[in-house]
Amino acid sequence: MDGSAPHILPAPPVPPPPAGRPVVLVVDESAAQRALIARVLARMELEVIDVACPERALEMCREDGGRRIGMVISGWQFRGMDGPEFCAAFREAHAERYTYFVLMTAQSERDAKARGLEAGADDFVTRPVDMAELRARVRAGLRMLAMQEDLLHRNHEVAATLHDLQTIQDATNRDLVEARRLQRGLMPAERARYGPAILRQCLITQGQVGGDLLGHFDLGDGRVALYSIDVSGHGIASALLTGRLAGLFSNWRTHANVTRPGPDAPPDPPECVLGRVNDLMLEAMDTDIYFTCVLAYVDLATGAVEMCQAGHPHPLMRRADGRVETLGDGGPPVGLLPGAAFERSHARMRPGDTLMLYSDGLTECADSWGDMLEEEGLKALVGDGGPDPDQAVDAIEAGLRRHAGIVGFEDDVSMLLFHLEALSGGAG
Repeated sequence: MDGSAPHILPAPPVPPPPAGRPVVLVVDESAAQRALIARVLARMELEVIDVACPERALEMCREDGGRRIGMVISGWQFRGMDGPEFCAAFREAHAERYTYFVLMTAQSERDAKARGLEAGADDFVTRPVDMAELRARVRAGLRMLAMQEDLLHRNHEVAATLHDLQTIQDATNRDLVEARRLQRGLMPAERARYGPAILRQCLITQGQVGGDLLGHFDLGDGRVALYSIDVSGHGIASALLTGRLAGLFSNWRTHANVTRPGPDAPPDPPECVLGRVNDLMLEAMDTDIYFTCVLAYVDLATGAVEMCQAGHPHPLMRRADGRVETLGDGGPPVGLLPGAAFERSHARMRPGDTLMLYSDGLTECADSWGDMLEEEGLKALVGDGGPDPDQAVDAIEAGLRRHAGIVGFEDDVSMLLFHLEALSGGAG
């Protein structure tokens, strides 16, 4: 545990209460009119509450019974506020739940009805009230209320589903954070010294977990192995493969390292190692994921470099005088083609030289116009970065960020710099 406060999820949404049969509130100054409307509604099996004035109706909205009101049938003329004013006040007081509002009016002018609609009325009944028309208007209102109730429940289902998905996403994110720690733990130290050589590596992942992998280990015969791997795709599947590859190239147990065919055997050449991993992926791993790679052996006594480039960007060699050269002969990715042939290439390091392995997240780093840095731009950054690996890594990262600008990095960025201060064998 990292000691951070536990993540607290919001409570799941509360389902809307069952509406049941709506209560109809009848508001009219005429007791006879209220009684007549109440009898019609009672025959429709509706519960009715009738009051004489809007003020009393608004008081009911502040009482428990007010929450049961689903429909209002109101007159237009009252001693205090009129029908549209009552409608607007009722909407404000009863805003937490939709209510179907019908105004009874003898006014036929367009302006009057427009005022009622602006106040929030849903429908009108002409006075004197025709009971057949009233029943039709009420049935239309009941259909609207039923649709509103159905919408509320569907909205709740959507909210509950989103809450469940957020719960799953939060749990996944927590797992990914832990996976990132584990993935980082599989990589060897970012800084290391091998006799007269200094190594520095840097990995910047774009997600919680990444598909890039860097590493180094002592081959035990005066040589150091360096590797840069970029797994195809992004996300969890790619990250799982990087973990598997980290185990294959790990030096925790030398006899289990993929560079050796057996516990007491010398390391195989880089092309044989990648050929063996290629066969392993195609035969033992049921996956469409593949990876690109550079595997290089550096002899600390002579500066001789043996490497195999498998679909990966060309390694760069920064010479002591600041010149930057491109190395490698290319080759197919690993895990893509059965029986793929991998070729070995050679180079030589001299005191003051720096070998750089990196992923395509550097050369394909794009600015806001979509223009990539490309190999020439990277070579310029490497040339200007200087011989010190720490300073060079910082300078290259800063140059990448300047180039990307507001866009930022769209892919994992990984680089390994191996600087040879002298030859351990004493040769110049």
